[in-house]
Amino acid sequence: MRSLVLTAISAAALIGAATANAQYEDKLVVKPTGRILLDGAVYSPDGALYEDRDADGNIISEGPHFSDGVAVPDIRMGAKASYGHWQAKIDVGYGYQKLGFKDVYIQYNFNPENYLRGGYFVHQFGLNAATSSSMKPAMEAPTTDDFFKATGRNVGIEYVHDKDDFFAGVSAIIDGTSMSKPANEQGKVSVGGLTRLVYRPLHKEGAVAQVGMSLWYQSALHSIEDDGETSQGYFNYSANFPTRVNKIGMLDAHVGDAKGVFKMSPEILFAYERFAVEGQYYYMNISRRSGLANYRAQGGYAFLRGILIGGNYGYSHGDAGLATPGPKSLEMIVGYNYTDASCSKADVFGGRSNDYSVTLNYYINKYMLARLRYSYTDVRDSEVLGFHKCHVNTIQARLQILF
Repeated sequence: MRSLVLTAISAAALIGAATANAQYEDKLVVKPTGRILLDGAVYSPDGALYEDRDADGNIISEGPHFSDGVAVPDIRMGAKASYGHWQAKIDVGYGYQKLGFKDVYIQYNFNPENYLRGGYFVHQFGLNAATSSSMKPAMEAPTTDDFFKATGRNVGIEYVHDKDDFFAGVSAIIDGTSMSKPANEQGKVSVGGLTRLVYRPLHKEGAVAQVGMSLWYQSALHSIEDDGETSQGYFNYSANFPTRVNKIGMLDAHVGDAKGVFKMSPEILFAYERFAVEGQYYYMNISRRSGLANYRAQGGYAFLRGILIGGNYGYSHGDAGLATPGPKSLEMIVGYNYTDASCSKADVFGGRSNDYSVTLNYYINKYMLARLRYSYTDVRDSEVLGFHKCHVNTIQARLQILF
């Protein structure tokens, strides 16, 4: 009997090892990737955001204009390759007459739960870190994500552990400017480290409960001045109105005499059957030299999500977030986003914005998605908008193809 039990255990172990090794066959597999986004939008007001008039009522200056229109804001082509424990990806994007690299990395998979990645990509920081820019739940990324550069690409290495109730990502980075400027033209390279830690006691279809915390520290950016000297440290943070048919800045903060930036972002995610709620809070502190006051900014967003037609929400381990709903699903998302980029103590007036949105996503099939979004965005105390109180109503539609 004992020998029979040992034989059964040995056989099970051999089957398990064979299954694990089958995931990493020494066979080269290359798959093309790509996407096309086709957007259309109408705005109200569709003219100048503000007007300055003299004593006689004549216009002396006016703000930027929104214009109704269509655009193809993103076209991408690339490839993924795998061989044994190794993976690689290269992605090139084109939009508005600009061509540039997106994800470019090499990855080593120790096993299904652990990998090490190096290259140029979005590192783990918050719920949207691993979600493609075209697959953000509410069509456009929250303004807070854009302003705080939470999902911007950087050169670096990342280790990810993804197993059972815990997810952890740890990265060492060099600022993304190193993709466009060599080190000698930067004067001093900006380096940093970040992590995302997630606890998820429930992570199955129809039942998700997750909390997490992301932390980030990075040294200041520098440049070479006309006299050949290295400039003082600085940071630039900005965000456009949440639309790609028009590009109009609404938040803009330049912080000089900077030493380094600290960012943190707690996150929550809960889902039950076809309903879900998710959100993040962002806090940023830039320490400064010469006795100048630190610059502080904050913001947050919350989404209430529901699948009107289709099955329950699933869970995606690789993203540490909700899985994309299945084909023929219709999803509705109600969202709110607040960003405070102004800090009077630091004498930086980046602006304050509120964004309210309702988004419908129809997942046509595995490769096609149709979206419709309404949003109301207001901005105030923004130096880039002349400190005028501005607002815009936006209706956007998108048809996208991804493979």
